[in-house]
Amino acid sequence: MTTAYDLLAEAVAARGGDIAHVEAALRAQEVETPSWGYGSSGTRFAVFAQPGAPRDPFEKLDDAAEVHRLTGIAPSVALHIPWDRVDDLNALRDHATELGLRIGAINPNLFQDPEYKLGSLCNPDPTVRRRAIEHVRECIDVAARLRSDAISLWLADGTNYPGQDSLRDRRRRLLETLREIYGALGDGMELLVEYKLYEPAFYATDLADWGSTLLVCQELGDQAKVLVDLGHHAQGVNIEQIVVLLDGAARLGGFHFNDRKYGDDDLIVGSIDPFQLFRIFFELVGVGAFERGVRFTIDQSHNVEAKIEAMIQTVLNLQEAYAKALLVDRAALEHAQGDGDVLGANRILVDAYSTDVRPVSAKVREDLGAAADPVAAFRGSGYAEHAAEARRQGTAAAWL
Repeated sequence: MTTAYDLLAEAVAARGGDIAHVEAALRAQEVETPSWGYGSSGTRFAVFAQPGAPRDPFEKLDDAAEVHRLTGIAPSVALHIPWDRVDDLNALRDHATELGLRIGAINPNLFQDPEYKLGSLCNPDPTVRRRAIEHVRECIDVAARLRSDAISLWLADGTNYPGQDSLRDRRRRLLETLREIYGALGDGMELLVEYKLYEPAFYATDLADWGSTLLVCQELGDQAKVLVDLGHHAQGVNIEQIVVLLDGAARLGGFHFNDRKYGDDDLIVGSIDPFQLFRIFFELVGVGAFERGVRFTIDQSHNVEAKIEAMIQTVLNLQEAYAKALLVDRAALEHAQGDGDVLGANRILVDAYSTDVRPVSAKVREDLGAAADPVAAFRGSGYAEHAAEARRQGTAAAWL
């Protein structure tokens, strides 16, 4: 009996591809989930509590392990300090190891303290700047002790009104403070610098785009790279082109994956514009990002949807986008591009995007010992119900 997987394998072969190559790449794929995606979160207006929300970083790791168990490709967890601060870092690292996980990027918090009202690393008050530097240095120490190899840094710094502060002085302060932070990095540790077009600063954000961030990273050194968040751009920005530009400068450090309709909506990646996600993965495959260790981290705020199930769905969307990118007939595409065949080249991309890759994705998950249908497996596992009962007492971890 011919299966959906058999038909897909035949279609791949007809394009001159090899389904075994696609499977091997998918088995090697790794997605990093964020600890803050499991805890209670909300909008600027409210936090919506959910039954079974983890009460501490250990329970966040438990939930992350369930996502990895069912998908097979989510073995690392990004942490946020101070949200995930614990008294015993060795115990947290050991707990992750026992669950088959490892600690991913460490994310400092330079936006919540009252002292940061006018900024952190760019604040006009040197006392506040010193506080921010010391916090990042604490995070570097945490990363070293947890055997993490990355600090993921996002600044809320900026100004709301013209004349509020000197733009030149803020740039000088930014470089001075980042140079000190960069000098404290351990061997083999990366500083991933994230940018955002606006919010909470609305007039001038100190790191507003990939270009200004690239310039900073080039000033700092080879261990500083740019982190791209899909929700941190103006409407219509060509993010896949940014992939190529940053790769050309050898500064593509990683991604924070989510999706958006208007601004930094932090929706499930691929839920609004799956074709954009495919286009980004097409370029990521083209520049060899998966072989070079570019970090792929989820950064979403699950406010009304069930958190673990939302994380599972996100991982599946990333897996399927990668699978489709691997199916592009690149030889035919190069030929069409060389001939100036505009629509022919576009059809080659659309053909790969339109392919149903669920059969090969399910097979890869089963090969990894995970679930063919992770969402159904999670709903039938009783994990959510057990967590809700076991975590009835205490206070859920939250970022607001």
